[in-house]
Amino acid sequence: MKQELKIPQATTKRLPLYYRFIQNFAQEGMERISSKELSEAMKIDSATIRRDFSYFGALGKKGYGYDVQHLLQFFSQTLDQHETTKVALIGVGNLGSALLKYNFQKNHNTHIVVAFDSKAPKDGKMISNIPVFHPDLLEEKYAEYGAELAILTVSPRSAQKMADRLAAMNAKGILNFTPERLTVPDRMQLLTIDLSVELQALIYLIRNQEV
Repeated sequence: MKQELKIPQATTKRLPLYYRFIQNFAQEGMERISSKELSEAMKIDSATIRRDFSYFGALGKKGYGYDVQHLLQFFSQTLDQHETTKVALIGVGNLGSALLKYNFQKNHNTHIVVAFDSKAPKDGKMISNIPVFHPDLLEEKYAEYGAELAILTVSPRSAQKMADRLAAMNAKGILNFTPERLTVPDRMQLLTIDLSVELQALIYLIRNQEV
């Protein structure tokens, strides 16, 4: 996403969700929607939606709501839906293999184009139609396949080392699936998804919800 203003990370994470639901409204033939309708569909309060949208100026009109086609075009441009982002996957274990098989099928602008795994032969192999190479070839193949960012599903002990190598290669960002808290240069974007932490948070909410 190409933005000059500082958008909160929580808002940034919701932008792809807004785009997905706006696409659904467009496919249903709706011409305009209100923040209340979007709120009910997404299960996000309307005040949050209006606040998120306010970062981008006047996306709607008071008393009218939001023009669906206008929002569709806006989020498509904001999320660079017309530009393909090439991704490298590092670590082809159980989770990595699942990601290779899935390969963002619903996101036509995002594709894993190359993967790396310590068990791969030096000359590479194919998994789910994606070339997989040994990490010794990371610098060479990352550039050769034009990857912009990387997904890390390696062991925790290898995560920072891989992050350092990616930083040295001027990778734009990392989606980190390891529990390690990585250190990267300020110019790089880093998002960490710790499944065990998310699960523990869910368990806490379930056990402490009001009856």
